[in-house]
Amino acid sequence: MGVILIGYRGSGKTTVGRLLSQRLKLGFLDIDQQIIARSGKSIRDIFQKEGEAAFREMEARAIAEAIKLRNHVIAVGGGALGRDANREAIHRSGHQVVHLHCRPEELLRRIQADPGTADNRPNLTHLGGGIEEIERLLSQREPIYRLVASAELDVTELTPQQAALQIAAMIEK
Repeated sequence: MGVILIGYRGSGKTTVGRLLSQRLKLGFLDIDQQIIARSGKSIRDIFQKEGEAAFREMEARAIAEAIKLRNHVIAVGGGALGRDANREAIHRSGHQVVHLHCRPEELLRRIQADPGTADNRPNLTHLGGGIEEIERLLSQREPIYRLVASAELDVTELTPQQAALQIAAMIEK
């Protein structure tokens, strides 16, 4: 069994993923962390020095490798599903795919509360990372998340522990 967590930045994919992997006694892999470890650079640095296209290539390679893993929880970056090949690979993988949905205002609060965001994560549009950027990207991404996901959980009002428990209950059914 494998579980892939998808959703926007700040939805809790990494935090919930770690807790879920412990609860289910599975390994854990975060695609963004894998890219950072392999490149030796932050995602912000990759975007600035090599461009988004280079980052997306690294991301696609990391996803292609990760989905071969069984008995893992895999956190996939929020923009990864914008690429057809990633969506197809995830769909064919046989993993449970859970979309962590969160309201834009809460996403902004979480992103701003994370001290590493400014240093490690690029703004994704010319809008500068605020609520307008989140709302615009969610309007583009959420339909894609919903196409790929086998389940969806609204994590807006949940702690990471509550989210992990609810996902575990969904999967164990």
